[in-house]
Formats: sequence, structure tokens, C-alpha cells
Amino acid sequence: MLFYRAAVDLSRSTLNYVAGLIRRRRKAIGSAWRRLNPGQQALLVLVYLRKGETFTEVGTGFGVSAATAWRYVEETVALLSARSPKLTAALRKAKKDGLHHLVLDGTLIRTDRVKADRPYFSGKHRVHGMNIQVIAGPDGTIVWTSGALPGKTHDLTAARIWGILRELDKAGIITLADKAYQGAEAEMVITPYKGKNKPESQKRANRSHAKLRGPGERANAQLKSWRILRKLRCSPSKAGHLVKAIAVLQNHRVAQG
Repeated sequence: MLFYRAAVDLSRSTLNYVAGLIRRRRKAIGSAWRRLNPGQQALLVLVYLRKGETFTEVGTGFGVSAATAWRYVEETVALLSARSPKLTAALRKAKKDGLHHLVLDGTLIRTDRVKADRPYFSGKHRVHGMNIQVIAGPDGTIVWTSGALPGKTHDLTAARIWGILRELDKAGIITLADKAYQGAEAEMVITPYKGKNKPESQKRANRSHAKLRGPGERANAQLKSWRILRKLRCSPSKAGHLVKAIAVLQNHRVAQG
């Protein structure tokens, strides 16, 4: 096997944040000596998430086995995912922060499932994957992410399953969504006008709606800048925890500037 030096486009602040979580976890459980210290484990996990390398590749780079790399990643993703806010708390914070509107959008996390796995096949995207619901602020800041549902799940159905529509109405925050959410029984969720030959007033409203929704939809692009989310090689059931962990990391990056 050949070796080479490489870099990952993350800051020292992000590394220190993750290493701190690992250090406190080891202290809490009285963990024995490990091959990698908290800083090295944090770097291994960040490389895995950011660059999407396999456990064998990342393990070799850090001088540990693929199994050890897997255990380090599993542990750290759980720590990060646990820091992801619940929906009610996330909306309460959004209102406290004075966000004048939110953006609701669904995204598909591709998986390597085979054709026979019909529940994971998205007819819209024509690939296998998992449906994730994302609520973002007007500037694309990630407010909340849902768990994962099979890719065939419609966005509106997913929003109902996770109780998003009900909680948005309770929070009283105007939320913009695309045509996939038309028919939502929520006063706060606004979707574009549908149908052909719309009057000019509705066309203008749709243009304004798209203009306001656009920046918020960048949240999904931010999530997928972490290459592990471009196509999962692990169990589809882990997609939700990975997205939540990455959302926590992404928001930390934004907060640190």
C-alpha cells in the first residue's frame, strides 16, 4: 500500500471541539488506554466524515485497524448526534433568535442499496436513499434535521410522520416550502401557487417565494459538502444520526466564523 500526506479543510477549532467531547466521554466512562489520543481520534473521525474515505483507508492512515476506526467513528457520531436539538427546542431557539421565517426542505441521502430494496428507491431521484427533512434559517443556517425514512417516502408524508407541521404551527413561525408540501394542513407552511396559466400576481408571488426560499435550501448543500453523505456505504438506518452529527459540526463551523 502506498502512503501520502493529505489535508482536510476544517479548522483547529472544529478539531478541538470534537476532541473535547471525546475527552469528556473517556473520563466519564473511565476508559482505559487507547491507541489514539482524543485529538487523534477526533481527526480520524473528521477525515472520515469530510472526505468519505473507507474505514480501511482512514484506519491505515492513522495506524489502526478498520474495526478500530469503525468503533471510533461510531462513538464520536453518537456523541455529536446527541447534541442535536429536538424539534421543539430548535424552533423555540429560532423564535428567540428572531428569525422572521424558516425554510423546510427534504433531501435524499444516497445509499448503495440494491435494486431489490424497493423501500429505499426514490422515484423522484431515481436512486436508492434515505429521506431527511431539514429546517433552515433564512441564511441557510441549519436549524434542525430529522431522522431518516426510506427514500420512497414523500416529503409531505415525512413531515407528517416527524410532527413537523404541527410543531411549526405551535411555534408560529412562517415556513416556506416547495411544491412537494402542497396540501400540508399547517397555517404556517407556505407553498408556491400551483397550476398552469396562473395570473401575473401569483407568478410574482411564486418568484418572491423562490427568492426567499433559495438561501435556506443551501443548508442541504452544506450538509453534502461532507462527502460521507453523498453516498452511504453503511446501514441506511444510520443516515439520520450521521446527518445530525454533521449538522452539529457545520453549525459549530459557522459559529466560529
